[in-house]
Amino acid sequence: MGGTEHSGPDATGADGDDLVTYDLQGDVAIIGLNRPDKRNAISDRVVEAIGAAVLRATDEAKAGVIWGEGTHFCAGLDLGEHSKKSLIDSVKGSRRWHRIFDLIERGSIPFVSALQGAVVGGGFELAASTHIRVAEENAFFALPEGQRGIFVGGGGSVRIARLIGSGRMGDMMLTGRVLSAQEMERWGGVSYVVPEGGAKEKAIELATQTATNAEMTNFAILNALPRIRDMSSEDGLFTESLMSALTTGTPEAEERLRAFLEKRAAKVAAPKDA
Repeated sequence: MGGTEHSGPDATGADGDDLVTYDLQGDVAIIGLNRPDKRNAISDRVVEAIGAAVLRATDEAKAGVIWGEGTHFCAGLDLGEHSKKSLIDSVKGSRRWHRIFDLIERGSIPFVSALQGAVVGGGFELAASTHIRVAEENAFFALPEGQRGIFVGGGGSVRIARLIGSGRMGDMMLTGRVLSAQEMERWGGVSYVVPEGGAKEKAIELATQTATNAEMTNFAILNALPRIRDMSSEDGLFTESLMSALTTGTPEAEERLRAFLEKRAAKVAAPKDA
């Protein structure tokens, strides 16, 4: 399977361009934010297009990549649209972001984000909903909501705070601090840092690798780990036991374990640069 396919008329802008592109490469769905002239700022229609693409990827693929066309991943919320909303519409809009980003974080296939240039505000919130984040050396991270007179609304107070800590997130929001990719990696918000121009390729490589995992294991990682994090230690350990038994009892797990015991599967090896 392969070739570029678009996510449908619901994802098109007034000028006819796709707000979000969709490409299926083997078992990996590649979802692209496509507003480079606006640094891929997220509007309500972009959020809906992301949701449609994620649902399609869940049906067609075993892993996904989210990236941004142009020189920036995503500069955040489309403030022009946001400033025109009533209070209740703002609340409803935020809750819609939560539901759609949750399709990524707690869905059934892993997602890798490829980050370059601006990863700001809502763009950082979107990246935080993915399971692995690959940043180019030129990527920079910011949460300027404090200076804009607003607050995060796309799940950042939960997801970003849990990645880097609420104190560090508060620092970014209060002071407008901008972090480099290397600094964000040290803080735990980025999984890999790669040379400029290499994030998408690395993200596809990682997504392709995750797509080879047992489906039940991927589902457990995506859905059990974040819930266990929210539980007490004892409840978490009990849930871990249940998930361990469920995953081990699948036919695919039995075959993979048999292959290892029969020396048909590779052993874990030290990193090549170790």
